[in-house]
Amino acid sequence: MTSPALKDPAKTRVIVGMSGGVDSSVSALLLMEQGYQVEGLFMKNWEEDDGTEYCTAREDLADAQAVCDRIGIKLHTANFAAEYWDNVFEHFLEEYKAGRTPNPDILCNREIKFKAFLDYALSLGADLIATGHYVRRRDTGELTELLKGLDPNKDQSYFLHAVGGKEIARTLFPVGELEKPEVRAIAEKHGLATAKKKDSTGICFIGERRFSDFLKQYLPAQPGEIQTTEGEVIGQHHGLMYHTIGQRQGLGIGGLKDASDEPWYVLEKDLSRNVLVVGQGNEHPWLFSRALLASEIFWVNPIDLSSPRKLTAKVRYRQADQQCTLEQTASGYRAVFDEPQRAVTPGQSVVFYDGEVCLGGGVIEVAEPWSPRP
Repeated sequence: MTSPALKDPAKTRVIVGMSGGVDSSVSALLLMEQGYQVEGLFMKNWEEDDGTEYCTAREDLADAQAVCDRIGIKLHTANFAAEYWDNVFEHFLEEYKAGRTPNPDILCNREIKFKAFLDYALSLGADLIATGHYVRRRDTGELTELLKGLDPNKDQSYFLHAVGGKEIARTLFPVGELEKPEVRAIAEKHGLATAKKKDSTGICFIGERRFSDFLKQYLPAQPGEIQTTEGEVIGQHHGLMYHTIGQRQGLGIGGLKDASDEPWYVLEKDLSRNVLVVGQGNEHPWLFSRALLASEIFWVNPIDLSSPRKLTAKVRYRQADQQCTLEQTASGYRAVFDEPQRAVTPGQSVVFYDGEVCLGGGVIEVAEPWSPRP
């Protein structure tokens, strides 16, 4: 089947997801220059209940409108807050309740940007959608592959690994072939309002609030003990959900008798005892894993794992590719790494690559220690 992207641009209607940022702004501009019929769509995914726009939604909408006015395209708006709550936020809370550290951006891409938005755009008569993600796509004739963005510092394939090939085939990524400085230069050259706007960071529905203040609105904290690996109690935590593996800041311990001056790190979250296990030193052996088990696996396109396969993987965003062997087992997918991996965190995503092709990934369930523990 011919990919929708291979049609004549002049006859192809594309709706661009306009976030109010520079990347989506330049994406819309580039598509205009390439001759596509372009429209924009601003989506609101979170409803504030206290009158304060932590997500800067009003400002972002104004910026998106200013850009659309500047380049002469129509801007649609859509509210996907209900879908976001049901398909992203409730899962986010369940994961924290279970003691894991989720990544809602990955679920948001799969459920909202490449499902709710895509469906809505198609209902408006679009042939394709476009986003400002730093990824690329490659049509092989039978499949559409997801590739890393050209700029290694901005590549966002980690966040799009759970989007299927059929959805990728309906999407254009105009800035995926560019480096970030080029994108800003294009925006400035064309007088776009977002040219110097800062990139958004963090989770949109939390905004500038302290994470712990936000989370306790929805989940009751359960204080407990902080212990060393030998079982010595050295402090109290306010709730395991506020901590993640490898965390150094905010532990409230230090200056202990017989302890060295090295910083303390979170090594383990013992849910059964509600205990936070900590140790000293950036290279503490408990911080390192040799393998992991993953579940909730999504492949961009089907892959053959009838025998173990040598791939590369990332266990966090912007991590350098790590050599591993992936195999499918009775209990899920197991990745064994060539080198020790630091702070492999249950609830976060592991994403697999074959060269520049993003194959897909899943949620880390278990991190297997590099060295035996007592």
